Amino acid sequence: MATREDNMVALQRFDIAVNSGNYAAFNDVVAPNAIDHNPVPGQVSGPDGYRYFFTELHSAFPDAKISVDYTVADDDNIAMAYTLTGTHQGPFMGFAPTGKHVKIHGVEICKFADGKLVERWGSSDQLGLLEQLGLYPAH
Repeated sequence: MATREDNMVALQRFDIAVNSGNYAAFNDVVAPNAIDHNPVPGQVSGPDGYRYFFTELHSAFPDAKISVDYTVADDDNIAMAYTLTGTHQGPFMGFAPTGKHVKIHGVEICKFADGKLVERWGSSDQLGLLEQLGLYPAH
């Protein structure tokens, strides 16, 4: 049985994979049937789904960086607040690159079993992202 510390290490390895582009590491830290409760269109379950999501993100924002600002953990779950920064240099959600830099915040809850991510719930400031890109008018 994995401990809270094992789960934190798995999450750190996930974060390193995300920021380095070494998505093969997802096989070691994401369960094969892991469920993302807030998937993007086309995202499947398991490690392949996360590879798809972050490949798409880094295609649109090649310099994307995600930093974890705050975490809370119990034996099975880790909740975190994060900041995403990047420059829009590739197609994103059907929009052509704008060249604009963005900074948004989000929150995630990740459930772990046996040291692997098995479920994820998340919310990010998608409206703020579109506003920063000039794709949605600010009020």
